Amino acid sequence: MSAGPTLATRRSARPSLLGMVLVFSLLGTLLLGTKHERAAGKPEPAPVTKIGVVGPMSGGMGQLGRSVRQAVEAQAGEWNEKGGLLGRRIELVVEDDRDEPKEAVAAAERLVRAGVWGVIGHLTSASSLPASAVYHAAGIPQITPSSTDPRLTEQRFSNLFRTCGRDDRQGLVAAEFVLKALDPARVIVVHDRTSYGQALAGAFRRTIAQRDLDIVVTTVTLTPGDKNLARVVGIAKRDEPDVVYFGGIFREAGPLVKRLREQGVTAAFVTGDGVIGTEFVALAGEAAATGTYLTFAPNPLEAPSAEAAIKRFESRHGAIGPYTLYAYDAAGALFAAIQRARPKASTRSQLRLVSQTLHQMTYAGANGKLRWDRKGDLVSQPYVVYQAKKGGGFQGWFEQVTGRTSRP
Repeated sequence: MSAGPTLATRRSARPSLLGMVLVFSLLGTLLLGTKHERAAGKPEPAPVTKIGVVGPMSGGMGQLGRSVRQAVEAQAGEWNEKGGLLGRRIELVVEDDRDEPKEAVAAAERLVRAGVWGVIGHLTSASSLPASAVYHAAGIPQITPSSTDPRLTEQRFSNLFRTCGRDDRQGLVAAEFVLKALDPARVIVVHDRTSYGQALAGAFRRTIAQRDLDIVVTTVTLTPGDKNLARVVGIAKRDEPDVVYFGGIFREAGPLVKRLREQGVTAAFVTGDGVIGTEFVALAGEAAATGTYLTFAPNPLEAPSAEAAIKRFESRHGAIGPYTLYAYDAAGALFAAIQRARPKASTRSQLRLVSQTLHQMTYAGANGKLRWDRKGDLVSQPYVVYQAKKGGGFQGWFEQVTGRTSRP
């Protein structure tokens, strides 16, 4: 065993240790200085304005979600070519809510943490309803291109807007068409238990009951994704209705109308904007889809205000989807409001200026002039009726049968 160091030895060691500390300290300073000198020669990253885009980017609704993302990308690209927003490049932060309420909340929270200046989304009312509370708490402007449940804007969140209409208006238009054009004695109302489906079916049923007490109305529900439609089809075969009205989306509407026709139910099939699209035709089959009535906005292909936007979009992505122009206008309106409000940061107080500007402005978009009321709903909510037939004017399958204006 070796002897320990003497006192003299320990004292003589201290200056050496101190010197080593000084040497390392000096070396660190030199290295840090070198790092700063190198960084000084590089340009600082260009400032960006982050905008959230959220919806189902995967799964059964993924195609619709991706078409919304593409529409926002198109609008952002046009703004960036002109210099961006307030001298900043627009950068999109895309989130997938998988069309699930819990995931929608999680996606909203991620967008808040990312410091977005506004959000385009969500696609469905089931996702927009819970997520809207997250954006409201953060003061972030939210514009949905397709969530039509009346309860969304009845929350009266000052930061919440939509570029589509409401189900109570849509259900009213469908009911008025059914009463006038189809004159039914018996009606079956089916919904898929979602926020959207229930709101649409409820508005339709209430209008029928208010306008004609003699019509027999039966309400039936089905579960989203349920492959067993035997119960609904059985009731339809038993009751022999003149009209089957469906509140829900294409996922259930396609198989339902297919089974109805296979079982000999010839009742007119009437539904809403969540069904319009070639996905419905693919699920139902051309024979069963033909003749279906659907409510939606007037054909954008016939609107002069949409012509330029459609050309630009189709040159990059192909045919527009049902909600392409709604998302395109949502992004355009948000960008215009930010440009006018000139917020200094993505803080609650600064973003409140953007929402206030949206309430005050009129935006000239692809779908015409858009103005919002105090709830965030469009002042004008035009809905018309289409009928599915091959070669129709919208998406090659849907022909507008009401609300057409004569052209010279």
